Amino acid sequence: MKSIIYLVSDSVGETAEQVTKAALSQFLNRMEHEIVRIPFVKEVAKLESVINHAVHDHAIIGYTLVNPTLRKYMAEKSKVLNVVAIDIIGPVLDGMERYFQQKPELKPGLVHRLDEAYFRRVEAIEFAVRFDDGRDPRGIEEADIILLGVSRTSKTPLSQYLALKSFKVVNVPIVPEVEPSEVLFHVPAEKCVGLKINAGKLHDIRRERLKSLGLKQEASYATFERINYELDYFQSIIDRIGCPCIDVSNKAVEETANLILQMQTPM
Repeated sequence: MKSIIYLVSDSVGETAEQVTKAALSQFLNRMEHEIVRIPFVKEVAKLESVINHAVHDHAIIGYTLVNPTLRKYMAEKSKVLNVVAIDIIGPVLDGMERYFQQKPELKPGLVHRLDEAYFRRVEAIEFAVRFDDGRDPRGIEEADIILLGVSRTSKTPLSQYLALKSFKVVNVPIVPEVEPSEVLFHVPAEKCVGLKINAGKLHDIRRERLKSLGLKQEASYATFERINYELDYFQSIIDRIGCPCIDVSNKAVEETANLILQMQTPM
């Protein structure tokens, strides 16, 4: 039987969903569930409808309502109808009000207000997309971080992850048949990061890639001969640049990103 979780918010409901998913991850044997987000709730009538649906569906409700009237109604009505309703943000607001001795703004969506940091992050994401996979060498000079690696070393997802941290990232594929842009050898070496990988691990990844594309496993792309050739060439480029390297063989994207961020100095 599928359980249903209604997430109610007077803003977009992103906070409610993130907290709920984090909590759900702690239940290893949790049942199959469906999350239904109900954003921009401004009226009691809408809350009443949601609660009635929850009664019918035997659902649970999570809510982030900064409006005290809506919060009070949700708490009281759900209790009367015996619906499990979890106030995700209310206790935090109340605790901070007592601590700071100051009334909260009670304006939905303030956390998503467009500010300078938001626009920096959007610019970084657009930058990562525009200069993905070495499409345009002009991005090398503008980048905060330059990622270098052979095919299938997670350059693109890593670029996107770092872009979410507001870093402008270029990723450059290292292929023996293609000489890297000369610009690469004239930028500060500390901006560059090599992504090295174990030949065996890369062999497995590439074979899975061929399988997902419906191609023959024997393609030269996934042979040890080709892989070792590419890795040797990659190392020669890294040696010419003199930049640091991270072994990504058994690392998640987030782990590699954190190591890169530790290398960075304020720019």
